[in-house]
Amino acid sequence: MIAIVGGGIIGLSVGWYLASRGVKTIVYDRGEAGRAATWASAGMLAPNLEAEPGEEKLLPLLLEGRRMWEDFARLLEEASSMAVNYRREGTLSIALTWDDMERLRFQLGFQKSLGLDVELIDGERVLEMEPSINRNVMAALYSGSDHQVDNRRVAQALKSAYLRSGGVLRERVAVDSVVVEGGRVLGISTEAGFERAEAVVLAAGAWSRELDGIPEKLKPPVRPVKGQMLSLKTNPNNPLISHVIWGPVRNWGPVYMVPRLDGHLILGTTVEEMGFDTSVTAGGLMNILRGCWEILPSIVDLPIDEVWAGLRPGSRDDAPILGPTPIEGLIMATGHFRNGILLAPITAEVITRYILSGELPEIAQPFTIDRFIGGE
Repeated sequence: MIAIVGGGIIGLSVGWYLASRGVKTIVYDRGEAGRAATWASAGMLAPNLEAEPGEEKLLPLLLEGRRMWEDFARLLEEASSMAVNYRREGTLSIALTWDDMERLRFQLGFQKSLGLDVELIDGERVLEMEPSINRNVMAALYSGSDHQVDNRRVAQALKSAYLRSGGVLRERVAVDSVVVEGGRVLGISTEAGFERAEAVVLAAGAWSRELDGIPEKLKPPVRPVKGQMLSLKTNPNNPLISHVIWGPVRNWGPVYMVPRLDGHLILGTTVEEMGFDTSVTAGGLMNILRGCWEILPSIVDLPIDEVWAGLRPGSRDDAPILGPTPIEGLIMATGHFRNGILLAPITAEVITRYILSGELPEIAQPFTIDRFIGGE
């Protein structure tokens, strides 16, 4: 039996892949599966426009995750009989001032140096694509390859697909510790007692360091990074925008807007080092609304439907921690930071292949926990 600690998009995807191949799998979640970071995200699949200096080594993994997403979405819809609203309109990053233009030019040069299909388009074309945005728009970067998916629908579909494949799901059951003896995993301990397992996949997101039983130096260096967001109601028959739109960087950071087919418009986000605090603050929402209003002034009249905050699992280098550890049978699938949705298919694939064959695919080999413990 394989025990998976954490029922977010990563844990459920790994569980679904394993269960669909006939592997007995139990997913444990301390709350309701799919309702933590997965539920709180925006579902953007945008490795092109989000590529940043310092993340060059991560880019191949991100691009492979995006390449897999269309088939992943199709198979998930077939397995769950639920739509996940995978959308292909593309993503825009907007410039409203000359300073914004300089930022876009730098961003374009960097992304072109990596071979990414990003183009700079003028304000007239931007307004043809999105007539409702600020008429003073000067230009935008456009990536037709950067898509989106409804992350909440994905969470629900994964839960259904996993259970239909024969997987076992234990919600509201906290795993207290991983039981290790003689350098190998024996199982896990919960409030219900000991459960024997051939392997344990640690996919607990921001809570991945909270488990007992793992030696301190092998605990994944993952921390919670808070992000506040809100949702506005629009007319689904007359959407204000059709593309994902990133706004200019201001003193409070960048903002984005993500349109949903049901009419909701998702606005985000903050990046805060606040531990496990998930409170929504006036300042956080004000900065998001101010930045989004600058791009799309008509949001001022829209009703607010929901506000929330989630906790991204950020690792020490903001890249995921994948694969085996020095403890036999303890496998990592955590630390995805802002890329959990994007990397779900490739994470599920590499972890499943490792469990079934004992070999970690080459694309994941730079991301084992060894990179943090190699000098110790």
